[in-house]
Amino acid sequence: MPDRLPARLPPHGPGMRIGLFGGTFNPPHQGHLLVSRIALDRLGLDRIWWIVTPGNPLKENSGLPPLELRMEAARKLARHPRIDITGFEAEIGTRYTYDTIAYLSQRCPQVDFVWIMGADNLRQFHRWQRWQDMARLAPIAVIDRPGSTLKAANSRAAVWLSRRRFDEREARLLAGAEAPAFIFLHGPRSELSSTELRQAGADLSTGTDPSTGTDLSGGPDLRQAGHVV
Repeated sequence: MPDRLPARLPPHGPGMRIGLFGGTFNPPHQGHLLVSRIALDRLGLDRIWWIVTPGNPLKENSGLPPLELRMEAARKLARHPRIDITGFEAEIGTRYTYDTIAYLSQRCPQVDFVWIMGADNLRQFHRWQRWQDMARLAPIAVIDRPGSTLKAANSRAAVWLSRRRFDEREARLLAGAEAPAFIFLHGPRSELSSTELRQAGADLSTGTDPSTGTDLSGGPDLRQAGHVV
């Protein structure tokens, strides 16, 4: 694991329940806000950290916009008192999620972290570096995504985690549970995809899709509609 350096972390404290939502956020969009709203509400979290990563080990990153540009776009979109935007992985030099969570577990031992992911990522979770060890470090909450429900539920990782699966009615118990622990949350789903937005010509520097002039966030503003708690 890379040498660990002190990192600037978002607000946290003993006893807090914090969701970790990682990704390249290239670009961030209203679907990310929807996942965050569901996690905050259903899991009873105090905060969610959007961990904007330097790159995705499973994808080609040569055309990835600079980290600060993606973080600024995420800040402009989120603008919520309980959603923090951070790029601390670049500071501590971690590449894999296991190393990131291991760092946080040592740095903030009295914080209850929950890893948040979309169902589309659960489908390929078994390809992640040390995925089983990662699952032993923090509970995992999977948020349903269009087109991924059945495939994700029957994926290799979901089968492995099934013995530690929480019922949705027990969602608020997840953050304090001993890992591995897992829950699959159903609810409102967004069709938005960062990949499709990029293919449509989304531009992080302007915050718009230049082909249409529409805002990158897409759809109704969940903050103004009162959907993000």
